[in-house]
Amino acid sequence: MGSGEKSLRNFHLHLRHHGKKQVIRDVPKGCLAIKVGQGAEQQRFVVPVLYFNHPLFMQLLKEAEEEYGFDQKGTITIPCHVEEFRYVQGMIDREKSLHHHHHVGCFRV
Repeated sequence: MGSGEKSLRNFHLHLRHHGKKQVIRDVPKGCLAIKVGQGAEQQRFVVPVLYFNHPLFMQLLKEAEEEYGFDQKGTITIPCHVEEFRYVQGMIDREKSLHHHHHVGCFRV
């Protein structure tokens, strides 16, 4: 097992409420909201949780780990450029579509 696989196994999500009522109004079941980009370029995407098992997405998570560490608070942030993420997203969707004969939906919010 490579070191990337071992470290990704330890990736944890921390969703905190901070005493406030958390409202998830636009994240369908089986999906997760993430942030992509940095600074003014940052955009929010809703992606299927199936993405988290894909090698291309795992590489993006590894980059997030290298940039922010394992202890991200709140929404996972992927530090790549939005256009790079869209490219990876398209590749994952095309692969899933070919293997499952249906499109895995994702969108920018």
